[in-house]
Formats: sequence, structure tokens, C-alpha cells
Amino acid sequence: MTLEERRETPEERRETPRRKGSPMVRAALAAYLLLIVYASWFPFTGWRSTGVEPWAFLNLTLPRYWTGFDVAVNVIGYVPLGMLIVPAMYPKVRGAWAVLLTAVLGMLLSGTMEAVQTYLPSRVPSNLDFVTNSLGCFAGAFLGVAGARSYLNESRLYQLRQRWFAAHGGQGLVLLALWPLAQIYPQGYLFGHGQVLPIMSEWLSAWLNTSIDLVAMLRPGAAMSVEQYWLSETIITACGMSGAVLTMLCMLRRGAPRLPLVAAMLGAALVMKALASSLLFTPDNAWVWITPGAQGGFLIGLIMLAGLAFAPQVAQRRLAIVTLLLSLVVVNTIPANPYFVSTLQGWVQGKFLNFNGAAQFLSLLWPFLALWFLLLRSHTLNRQ
Repeated sequence: MTLEERRETPEERRETPRRKGSPMVRAALAAYLLLIVYASWFPFTGWRSTGVEPWAFLNLTLPRYWTGFDVAVNVIGYVPLGMLIVPAMYPKVRGAWAVLLTAVLGMLLSGTMEAVQTYLPSRVPSNLDFVTNSLGCFAGAFLGVAGARSYLNESRLYQLRQRWFAAHGGQGLVLLALWPLAQIYPQGYLFGHGQVLPIMSEWLSAWLNTSIDLVAMLRPGAAMSVEQYWLSETIITACGMSGAVLTMLCMLRRGAPRLPLVAAMLGAALVMKALASSLLFTPDNAWVWITPGAQGGFLIGLIMLAGLAFAPQVAQRRLAIVTLLLSLVVVNTIPANPYFVSTLQGWVQGKFLNFNGAAQFLSLLWPFLALWFLLLRSHTLNRQ
């Protein structure tokens, strides 16, 4: 065997830095781009042309009404974008070139978002938004360059990811990180993501200029009782929670701390739900999501997960698919919860309107992304 043919020992591989990009970072970048697009163009209705050029917002006149809050949100919102673009290009583009290219890409994206808003009656393109968004991406690029190599190849977090999660889990980790964020948007049922039929009913009604209720078409009959709502919420909560956690469990290697990771995932989701409710609702309704149905579903979900935490990986993946599908079926065939609808009157959107649009998009899309991930990947893992 020649010297060139000799394989590196494990010790040599550990000592040699790996110069390659991260699929997880690229998946996170794709997800963040989708959120930016949705937040910038929400609610996607009333497209029209007013005869104004789409680049007219680039004039030198500042908007009449703006606040420090608006500036801060615009800058902060694009900082993660710059931090993600830099490692997504690593190692092909690094250093000053990475900062420069990221800044240009950020300006192009921000300019496109503002230009398209010219055709949306509910949105107002702004040169101040363009500048602050571009500055946020530029600042994120500096942060990304400063830490790209360490958090991609050498950090403790990266080592734990390699030790605990399967090689195919990069995109899955992004998906899991989005699940707590999906709790931000107010939902009629705890963990009741993917409720698309009401949204589709609104779109079809506006398009056809007639009242269309797809939920009523699928579920004709008398109104549901309180007990039936509670039972449905129990199923939705238990299945939505179990499907999300099982998605994580089927990516774990042998020796990974399953119970602490499950607790951290559920704890992050509940904390995010509580914080969002405190901000979006009046204080009296901050805990409105803690209902008898949600409590029962959460308990049943814990029992299911306790029995499946150490089940074969194939069984976990299949049950994750089944529970997510069942949750989608129930949440899309149950009428609007009248007890939750009344609390929406206390929903304070205000300055968070665009953010709420992105949160709604994430809440609707998450279970479908999870199913795509579970069905697309083989999830065959040689546990160690």
C-alpha cells in the first residue's frame, strides 16, 4: 500500500480540520429566506399596479412616520440572514469576500422585497426599510465570518451534534428548531399546526366571490358539544406533540441523552407559547391555551413518548408519520373553537403584524415539512 493510498486514522481525522460546509446551515438559510418573503409580502392579497415604478422607493425622502422600534426590528431581522449566508458559502467563499458578497445579496433581497410591496395595497415600500435591512445583513456577515469556522468545525455544539444525531439529521435539526417557533402564532388547539382548510376557504371565497367553507363540506351535521371539542383537542395535542418529538427521536444515535433532549424540546415549545401569549393577548388570556383538552392531550402524549423513547428507529419514524397525519386530519375537519375565537378579540397585533404573518406561515407549514422530511429520508442509522 502506497503512502497516498493509506487511510487516515481516527486520531488524524480529529486533528485535521474539516473544510466543508454545513447542510444544516443551508437548510436553515432556506427556511429563513421563506420566512422573510412571507413576512415581507403578507397577506398576499389585493395585487394591483398603481403606475408607480417598483424602484421609486429609492428616492432620498425618508418616510414621514417611523419609530426606533421599526428601525431596530428591520436591522435585527436581517442579522441572522447575514450570519447564515456566510457559513452557507463556507469554505468556497471566506473572509472579506464573504462579507462583501453577503452584503450585496442582502441588498438585493431587501430591495426585491420592497419593490414587490409596490403592488400590495396593504404594504408600503420604504427606503428606510431597505437601508436598515441591508445594514442588518452586513452586520450579520461580520458575525458570521468571525465565528464560521469555529461553530462549523470546532465548537462543542458541533461535536455534540456529531455524537448525538445521525448524519442525515442536519435538515431535521433545523426542522426541530422551528417547532418551538411555530407555537408563536395563536392556535385554537395546543400543537394544532397545519390548519390549512380555513385559510383555503377564505382564498376560494375571495376568488370566487361566494362563501365557501371546506370544513363544513367535510363535516356536515350538528354543532359539536363541549365534550367533543375537548376530545378533539386531546387528540390534536397528543398527536401533534408525539409526532414532533418522535421526529427528533428517530434521528438520535445510541448513547444520546433522550429524556433530557425530549424535556428540552417540550420545555422550549411551552415557554415560547407562554411568552407569545403574554405579548399577543391581554394578561387575562395569557394562559388561554391551557384547557382540559390540552392538559389531557399533553399527559397522553407523555405516556406515549415514555413507551416509545427507546423503540426501534423505524418504528419511531413510522409512528411520527401516523401521528402527524392524524393530527392534520382532525385539526382540519373540526369547526372553529368558539371558546378560543372569543379570546382573539384580545389579540394585539399592532407593530407585530408582519411578524405574525411569518409565524402563521410557519404554523401552517411545519407538519407538512416534517412529513416531507420523514418520508424523504431513509433514516437508516448504524447506531454506535
